[in-house]
Amino acid sequence: MPRPDITRRDIRHILSFAFLILMLVVCAGPAALAQNPIPPTPPPPPPPGAAGSNTQTDQSHHLKSVVDLVVLHATVVDDKGQFVPGLTGNDFKVFEDKVEQKISVFSKEDIPVTMGLVIDNSGSMKEKRPQVNAAALSFVRTSNPADEVFVVNFNDEYYLDLDEDFTSNAQELHEALERIDTRGSTALYDAIIGSLDHLKKGHKDKRVLLVITDGDDDASRKDFSYTVKAAVESNAVIYAIGVFSDEDRKNQKKMVRKSKKELTTLAESTGGLAFFPDR
Repeated sequence: MPRPDITRRDIRHILSFAFLILMLVVCAGPAALAQNPIPPTPPPPPPPGAAGSNTQTDQSHHLKSVVDLVVLHATVVDDKGQFVPGLTGNDFKVFEDKVEQKISVFSKEDIPVTMGLVIDNSGSMKEKRPQVNAAALSFVRTSNPADEVFVVNFNDEYYLDLDEDFTSNAQELHEALERIDTRGSTALYDAIIGSLDHLKKGHKDKRVLLVITDGDDDASRKDFSYTVKAAVESNAVIYAIGVFSDEDRKNQKKMVRKSKKELTTLAESTGGLAFFPDR
């Protein structure tokens, strides 16, 4: 059966976005929701001896302020899907309820992440898995050595293919990726939801899923809208790669269109991207 040429370069292209995400941190306490989002500076205490001042030396004054920080991940690409480098905090504005918020911290860095490789192991992936595995493993070898990584293979069910929750050992990941038993249907939504739950066990601030599949879901217990809701609430970033053969594109056009739409919606709802190699 014809198959697309899914190369290391293809997967590393899309994954490069996951590790060049721009981080914006904005104040989001009660004052952030007011018309003036920056709270005024409190007045200084009255001088000693002034009316209303406390002359007792054993009583201290305490000022308590609670400020929540909200982390926003932003990936910036041009109209060709290429990453845009060299941006600074001055290139961004953040609004809440049409009120501009103050950007307190801005950073762009390759920080360690907790990452899940969620790979379709259904029957239709049999001819594609060796290429996908080689590309995914190549990425792991060149990623941040402090990353926490796990592998989930899925068909009718999904399963964690590691003896532990996470690893950064390339050999262990290679063995997990090579556990190929391509058969059955595609429980994509359930695999994503289960992987999002597993991400919560990680110790890194940034959490990423890379989802690789060649078809739409036909076996999950949860539906697509529930999956998108769970993804948004997880604060993880999802990157999706849809791998379709020439035969898929020719004979299953409706399935390919539906899959592309869902993968794009899922990824973009979390600040990620979907990628569809066409070679």
